Amino acid sequence: MPLPNISYLTDIHFGSGNAQIIGELCTQLNVSRPLLVTDQGLLGLGMHERITSPPAAIFADVPTNPTEASVLAGLDVYRNNECDGIIALGGGSPIDCAKAISLLATHEGPLEQYAVIRGGLSLITADKPPLIAVPTTAGTGSEVGRAALITVASGPKLGLISKFLIPTAAVCDPELTTGLPPTLTAATGMDAISHCVETFCSPKFNPVADAIALDGLARAWRHLPEVMSKPAEIEHRTEMLMASLQGALAFQKGLGLIHSLSHPLGALSEPRLHHGTLNAVFLPHVIRYNADACPDKIVAMAGAMGVGATADAVANAFAKLTDALGLPATLGAMGVTAEHLDGISEAALADHSTPSNPRTMDLKGCREVLEASM
Repeated sequence: MPLPNISYLTDIHFGSGNAQIIGELCTQLNVSRPLLVTDQGLLGLGMHERITSPPAAIFADVPTNPTEASVLAGLDVYRNNECDGIIALGGGSPIDCAKAISLLATHEGPLEQYAVIRGGLSLITADKPPLIAVPTTAGTGSEVGRAALITVASGPKLGLISKFLIPTAAVCDPELTTGLPPTLTAATGMDAISHCVETFCSPKFNPVADAIALDGLARAWRHLPEVMSKPAEIEHRTEMLMASLQGALAFQKGLGLIHSLSHPLGALSEPRLHHGTLNAVFLPHVIRYNADACPDKIVAMAGAMGVGATADAVANAFAKLTDALGLPATLGAMGVTAEHLDGISEAALADHSTPSNPRTMDLKGCREVLEASM
């Protein structure tokens, strides 16, 4: 079945204090026994107490990069407690894990068969329990995205992609992001920026997504430094949550080399690498790699950022922002060694983000970007 160019079908409830409507949403969706999917950090902070609809069960054993094992463990909790819907509370990891749990609640395993690069797109149907996504970070945008990134049992980190994986509703309450630690605020903020950049630079024709992505980039560029210096001010948290949302709404166009490289590195068991930080490291180098393939996009991004209209100026501006945020500038600073890069270029070429990169990717180009990022 041909995929539409433009599709924005998610119900989004955006605004401070909106966490209090989750119970009402559950009632509207006929969910009486929701499973709450979150992580141990948020559970320890008592963030689950902000949810006004008491869950039938809680599953909080979600790792930083969700795995098939965590999905199956959550599925057991869902079934053992006779749940009829899911509330996902957290960043991209709990939300992606919840998407995969909702899939397997009604679809036979194994999970890997549903990965888009395994031909799984047509296997995912609308027969799934309702899922309400409640982000506590401003970065991944998974609450409105059609993908779930899961490290499957065979090893790779694969994308399950379908319009049926888009949460039934997204509740975006910036008040839930105010307690995010500075490092995570910075890393998830750079994740949002990378989404806006890559979707904007994708060669697919979707002016609607382009406009959303460019506005999201300008918004994040302006407010990420502000939210770092004034973390309690809800205005900046609101703007960053919106920028994150916009980056994900533009996912319709696909991503590119930044994510093609960060996905396989994020699947490493050791060191455990944060997705947003990886994207921040790759961002300047991928800008330079892709520059000749999308010169008009470089000029437009430079205008939104208020920097010189060249690839070097844009790349350098992103590198300076990463440094100002206190994030590592290289893979080496994240604990990556040359040995960890074995097979990464090959995995990047097979990644679902690769076809929408503006410049054709090959092994040589992937290796050059990896080496420059070390």
